[in-house]
Formats: sequence, C-alpha cells, structure tokens
Amino acid sequence: MANTPQAKKRIRRNDRRAEINGNRVSRIRTFIKKVESALESGDKAAATVALAAAQPELQRGVAKGVLHKNTASRKFSRLNKRVQALA
Repeated sequence: MANTPQAKKRIRRNDRRAEINGNRVSRIRTFIKKVESALESGDKAAATVALAAAQPELQRGVAKGVLHKNTASRKFSRLNKRVQALA
C-alpha cells in the first residue's frame, strides 16, 4: 500500500494511463483485424484501403508509446506483404 502522497498520486495516474493505453492498443488491433478480414475474403481493393487506414494507427501507437517502433514496422511489413501477394 502506498504511504506517501506522491505514491498515491502515481497509482491514480497509472490507472488512468493504463485505461487510455489499453484503448489505444485495442483500436490498433481493430484496424489490423479489418485488414486481415479483407485478406481472408480475397478482396485486394478493400485490403489496400484497410491497410492504408491501419498504417497511421500503428504509427500513432509508436508516437504515443504503446508500441515499439520495430513492432509496428514488422506488423505493417507483414500485412503489406500479404496484401501484395493477393492476385
């Protein structure tokens, strides 16, 4: 249990940030799932549009500190490779 006022404040702040960061990660996952569902349906046009929407979300996650830069790059690269493989 936190005893100092500063420690209590950090607990409150950490709880708020955890909720915000969780929402950010969830939003990123939703955008990635849209790309994957378009890939599964075989619709290259929809997959391209979804990928174009997902890329800024991944970069925003990096800027806000919820994703590592290399993680976002890897995810985007793998999705992009799958979209390009559609005929």
